Amino acid sequence: MSGKHYKGPEVSCCIKYFIFGFNVIFWFLGIAFLGIGLWAWNEKGVLSNISSITDLGGFDPVWLFLVVGGVMFILGFAGCIGALRENTFLLKFFSVFLGIIFFLELTAGVLAFVFKDWIKDQLYFFINNNIRAYRDDIDLQNLIDFTQEYWQCCGAFGADDWNLNIYFNCTDSNASRERCGVPFSCCTKDPA
Repeated sequence: MSGKHYKGPEVSCCIKYFIFGFNVIFWFLGIAFLGIGLWAWNEKGVLSNISSITDLGGFDPVWLFLVVGGVMFILGFAGCIGALRENTFLLKFFSVFLGIIFFLELTAGVLAFVFKDWIKDQLYFFINNNIRAYRDDIDLQNLIDFTQEYWQCCGAFGADDWNLNIYFNCTDSNASRERCGVPFSCCTKDPA
């Protein structure tokens, strides 16, 4: 037994620290996304009343920050520690989940192409649900305004979609100042 030592496969020092540095960036970005999401929920008062998470009528953009931040944090941590310590379990975890994410993105792209009409209907349904909740959540309002300004559109099908919102609908019982109108983000800017 003397003189016989187990010599495992060596990892290049450059590759090891390149992977480590790359994952540190993603780890910190994950922490930043989680921090932004938690800060936004704190500003809305959701953290002081957890049951209000389910009270939102439309899509809450904070969920996007929390989910993406959580996934980036976990994968960045596994990649950092796995590369630095040459821990094969964490590196396999990192590799498998990156493969799963890639496979899910590829599958989503193929399914979106195959079922484009169904996805278009679901997208219109999603947009109309969020139009109903336009004034209920400031983050949702800002997201809709940004989307309408960026794509120079107004609602899913047109300006008539805003009749779904209680503030903009054009009924006689609506006492809102915004009755029969649309948000300013629907208006096209005059280039002159």
